[in-house]
Amino acid sequence: MQSEYLRAVDVLRESSGVIIPAYFPSATDTQLASDLLTDTALGCRHQVGDPARVCISVDGENPAAEVARRLKSEYGLTVVVSARNRGKLGALLEGLASLFGNESLHYFFLVDQDGDHFPNELPNFIRSCQSISAQVKHDRLLVLGRRSSRHHPMGYLRGELEELADRMLIDCLQYRAALDGLPLNLQFALLIDEFPDFHSGYKLLTRSLVKALLENGVPMEGLSEDAVYRHAVEAVLSVEAVLSGGIIVSVARSTFNEQPITAFGQLNRCRLVADKIIWPARRLRVPGVFVGQWLENHMARLQLATLAPSGKGELFEIRNLVRQAFDLPELPREIEGPPFL
Repeated sequence: MQSEYLRAVDVLRESSGVIIPAYFPSATDTQLASDLLTDTALGCRHQVGDPARVCISVDGENPAAEVARRLKSEYGLTVVVSARNRGKLGALLEGLASLFGNESLHYFFLVDQDGDHFPNELPNFIRSCQSISAQVKHDRLLVLGRRSSRHHPMGYLRGELEELADRMLIDCLQYRAALDGLPLNLQFALLIDEFPDFHSGYKLLTRSLVKALLENGVPMEGLSEDAVYRHAVEAVLSVEAVLSGGIIVSVARSTFNEQPITAFGQLNRCRLVADKIIWPARRLRVPGVFVGQWLENHMARLQLATLAPSGKGELFEIRNLVRQAFDLPELPREIEGPPFL
């Protein structure tokens, strides 16, 4: 009898594709970014077997396009270069559309370019996905690559801010589930954590979820293209999967103790995190008063709130941006919580 692991490896090599969104900002160390993208792409090629099923989707003409074209020429990878730079979500959608025409593909991996997503762990996603699909007789699964720590690879500040966005997202999804009368299935996502690692850049979507995403598109919910295509990307993928009937699954993934490269410092952090909260709340039709209260709930428990004044300052700015988006009055620069532990 064939082992479950070897069966997952066979499925990975026979019916899986990988999309790697690629963009090198002008301030990036281009050589390092090139090395990391090459390492990621060739590692995925080794795992899936057919190089054409690894798609580097370049977000507009930028130095990443040259690297991608070289890899296509030397190794036969698929390369898509967007007409313009829209953001990571645009690159992912174009990459998915490029591979979706191959009807033999049932599993679609989304893998960031930064070298912090280990290709040798791809079979674990398949193995978990197949096991759960067989249990629940359901083919719409979103598998999240769960990091054991957000703080170690990303740093204290970013780890805290992603926790805030993840906690807000699970609240929004629970609210919508109650409205729809369909309980949110989290039995495969919360074995260890209080909330799923929604904002991980390592995901797997089954074919039916990709089909729904490509056919339905992504509503902007009154926000800018930057807000949706650059900032709220991982929230968009998670929300659209759940709205399409997807079940969330978590699979442990490795990560470096410190990310090899990141563009996080080049972004407006507060605007970034606020958009990660605003878009899903609007998409899921959550009233502003709930969003405002949930923010107070989670801000009070974050360790970032103990870092005064800079940590509190970031939280106050995010709170103001979110409250403005829902026409809620501005609050005093205080975090109200219990007076003692």
